Amino acid sequence: MKVAQIGTGGWGKNHTRILSQLNALAAICDLNEDNCKKYSTQYDVNGYTSIEELLKNEEFDAAVICTPTSTHFNIASQFITAGKHVFVEKPLTYHSSEGVKMLNLAKENDVLLTCGYIERFNPAVANVKKYVKEKSYGELIMLEFVRENRMPMHIKDVGIIYDTMVHDIDTAMWLFDAAPSVVFARSGKLRHEHEDFATIMLGFNNNKSAILYSNWITPSRIRKFSAVLTEGRISSDFITQEIEIEDEKGKFIPHHQFDEPLLKEIQNFIGACKGEVDLVVKPEQAVLVTKVAEAALKSSKEHRPIEISQD
Repeated sequence: MKVAQIGTGGWGKNHTRILSQLNALAAICDLNEDNCKKYSTQYDVNGYTSIEELLKNEEFDAAVICTPTSTHFNIASQFITAGKHVFVEKPLTYHSSEGVKMLNLAKENDVLLTCGYIERFNPAVANVKKYVKEKSYGELIMLEFVRENRMPMHIKDVGIIYDTMVHDIDTAMWLFDAAPSVVFARSGKLRHEHEDFATIMLGFNNNKSAILYSNWITPSRIRKFSAVLTEGRISSDFITQEIEIEDEKGKFIPHHQFDEPLLKEIQNFIGACKGEVDLVVKPEQAVLVTKVAEAALKSSKEHRPIEISQD
């Protein structure tokens, strides 16, 4: 199984490292000649600054795309049309309509398509998912997410909703195993071309909800979430992967093993391409995340709740 890495910038360089570690890295493609030369030399593979040249000269099975969001549709479409399996870093596309087209193109060409919603591979989230599924502490009724950090300088084309909060949108839908019926949001900008702080409320059926708060303003790096259930509360840290459970018996911290989510994510993609496992992140789910993010931006702009169609 050989995979071409497209884009080696802020997050793409980590994908490159993991693919090399798994002996799956076939080649690198990056418009930045310095990055292309640096990483192709470091990992001893061919480097290209043109997708056309990559497709012409290299034999590979799949592509991992870590480029600006606005380029995802055009770049991914080239590889899908060429019969390559495709992993696209989040979000899948900027417009959900493009995501639908990409999904249909993948079906037509009989290739796999997935998106980098990495928190599903975070043991902290996976363990909470297990508790929720088994109803260990009752029924899940509320979720709360907080992400704070200084603005990442390499993010230029999208704001905090599309860059950061899509992770929590996806996690909320995965834990509830449902799509929200309504979205209400407030956002603003202080230092970024796009929004750099936002609060989103996702309303699910049966009065269940998720509250998402994030900003690129405060200096501390915080990545936490809590699940409120009918018989307890589970608090977790995306960074440390630690979980604290509180019920009527008190508080306790279950033992956990620290894993690298990106490694597990790429292993799932490669395994799915080989037909050994199922994709954890289905393309239909990634399209829905974009649809919810679109609704959040619209809600903030129009100062009203936005209903999400369930078709």
